[in-house]
Amino acid sequence: MDTKIEKIALFGKTLTELKEIVESLNFPGFTAKQIALWLYKKNINSIDEMTNLSLSAREILNKNYFIGTIKPIDKKTSQDGTLKYLFATDNGKFIETAYIPEENRNTLCVSSQVGCKMACVFCMTGKQGFQNHLSAGEIVNQLKSIDESEQVSNIVFMGMGEPLDNLENVLKALEILTSNWGFEMSPKRITVSTIGILDALKKFLQKSECNLAVSLHNPFDDERQKIMPIQKAQPIERILQEIKEWDFSRNRRVSFEYIMFKDFNDTKKHVNELAKILNGIKCKINLIRFHPVPTIDISGSADEAILEFQSQLRDKGIFTTIRASRGLDIDAACGLLSTKALLEKG
Repeated sequence: MDTKIEKIALFGKTLTELKEIVESLNFPGFTAKQIALWLYKKNINSIDEMTNLSLSAREILNKNYFIGTIKPIDKKTSQDGTLKYLFATDNGKFIETAYIPEENRNTLCVSSQVGCKMACVFCMTGKQGFQNHLSAGEIVNQLKSIDESEQVSNIVFMGMGEPLDNLENVLKALEILTSNWGFEMSPKRITVSTIGILDALKKFLQKSECNLAVSLHNPFDDERQKIMPIQKAQPIERILQEIKEWDFSRNRRVSFEYIMFKDFNDTKKHVNELAKILNGIKCKINLIRFHPVPTIDISGSADEAILEFQSQLRDKGIFTTIRASRGLDIDAACGLLSTKALLEKG
C-alpha cells in the first residue's frame, strides 16, 4: 500500500538547516546557499523555479519538500492607510499582521503565536487562549507574502502572542530577517516586544542584536499583577535588573510600552514610581491609548490625562512619546480580526 509522504516546507529554514538537508541528499555544499537565496531574495512559488539547481536536484527536492509560503485570506484597509492582513494556520485558526505606513518608515507588526497563554486582561488575543506556536516560516511569511513586502522598513513583534514564549522560532525568524543570505534587514530596524520572561529574555539579549520593548503598563507590583498575571511568576523588578546589566546605549534600544488606563495607572504616583524603577536605564516610554474592545470592561485615559502624564515623565528626564492610534476602523486592536474570523467559522 502506498504511503503518502507529508512534504516539509523549505521556507523558514535557516542556512544551517538547509545545509543539513543538502548534506542528507548528497548535494554539493553550495546548494544550501543557492536555495536560501531563492527562498528569501526571489519571488518563487515552486522548487522547479530554482533554475540554477540541476533538474535531478529539483526532482529529488520535490519528492519531500515544497516552498511553503502562503497568501493571506483577507485584507482590510483603514482610512488612515493602515492595512490588516488575516492568515489561516494549519490548525484551522487565524493570525493577524498589520502594515503601518508612515512618512519616514513603513512598519510591519507580526504575530508569533496563535492566541496567547499570558492572559493579560486588556488583550483580546489572550481571550482566545493559547493555540500553538508559529514556526519561523509562518512568522517570516507575514513579511514575504504581503503586497507591500518590499516597502517594509521596520518590523515589530507586537502582534498576536508572546514572542519570548516562542523563543526558538523567533530567533530563527530573526536570523532569516537579518542574515546576508536572508532579507538583510538591520537588527536596529526590528523590535521584539515581551511582557517579561526572564530566562528567555537573557537568551534573546545574548543571541540577537534586535531592539527590545517591554510591556510594562504599571510600575507597582500589586497593580500590575491585576492586569498581567505574569507579574506573580516573573516580577518586573527582575526583568529590569537584567536589562540594567546590558548596554543599550549603542547597538540596540530598549523601550517600555505603557497602555494608559483611566484612574488605574495614570496618576502622579505612577510617574514617580516609573522614574524610580527605570533609573539607570537609557530608554524611552511609549504611551498608548487604550481603545475599548468587546468583553473587556476597562476605560482608557482621556487625551488630556495622557498629555499631562507625558509632560510629567519628561520633567523627570524620561524620553516619552505618545503612539498614534492607527487602523481603528478595521479592528486594528490585536486579536479582534482573528476572533471575528473564529466566530464566523463557528
